[in-house]
Amino acid sequence: MSTSAELFTIGRLAERCGLPTRTVRFWSDAGLIPVAGRSAGGYRLYDAAAVARLDLVRTLRELGLGLDQVEAVLTDAATVAEVAAAHVAALDAEIRLLRTRRAVLGTVAKRATTTEETLLMHKLAQMSARERQEIIDEFVRYVVEGVEADSPAMGIAENMRRAAELPDDPTPEQVDAWIELGELVADEDFRRRVRDMAVAGRPAEEQRYAVDPGAVMEHAGRALADGIAPESPEGRAVVERIADPDVPVAERAAIADEMAAFTDARVERYWRLLAIINGREPGPAAVPAFEWFIAALRAHGA
Repeated sequence: MSTSAELFTIGRLAERCGLPTRTVRFWSDAGLIPVAGRSAGGYRLYDAAAVARLDLVRTLRELGLGLDQVEAVLTDAATVAEVAAAHVAALDAEIRLLRTRRAVLGTVAKRATTTEETLLMHKLAQMSARERQEIIDEFVRYVVEGVEADSPAMGIAENMRRAAELPDDPTPEQVDAWIELGELVADEDFRRRVRDMAVAGRPAEEQRYAVDPGAVMEHAGRALADGIAPESPEGRAVVERIADPDVPVAERAAIADEMAAFTDARVERYWRLLAIINGREPGPAAVPAFEWFIAALRAHGA
């Protein structure tokens, strides 16, 4: 019903577009709605172009764009497509964060947590993917500081760092695993243990006697499951099946010490947690079988 020559007060413009007057005034103050002139009393007047501009601003705002993005579109500093693409990326990041928060809250709701665990879970929920990865990166940097670049420990450390990030829509089990992982890498005793393993690491060819891990898992694992004591005569028979016949009996204790330096249930737990975070089924635990074999070697090493 209006013409291009018709002018509107701010109140009529707001009524015309179905918006609160304070909203139109705010956008006008921000320079998003052009003023066509002033009334005799000094009030701002707007023309049909302002109506069209107001409709566009409202549409962009309802899409979730910020005032700076709206201004960029209106001043031709960016196209609507460019702004929309940037906004989609921002929304995707926000959706990922909300999914993580939802999963964390689900974990809090389903189990009784200590104050410390609740604080850690809240911190996890607030973190970005980059911030969560930095926790793991810092841990790995500590572990390998001063270690030779060609050491086997460097490759293992890289694997410890890799793929420790939650997926976009984590399951409660994956959230639980990441929380436990965060607690683990923050534990000073665990950090020192892993660093000791990295510093002591040496190539397999430098080890005096190799032990077949498959044989340990098969024979020591079965002995453990059957309740055979490592120091028993039956335990000795298991050692004889696993140990290299060329290994002197007197050397068994030294081999046990060497194996013990690289056998730790918490380190194995780290790998199992990584598997869960990455949606894989963790393999069978190997450390119990190796701990049984180490004890048997020591018991029958004289």
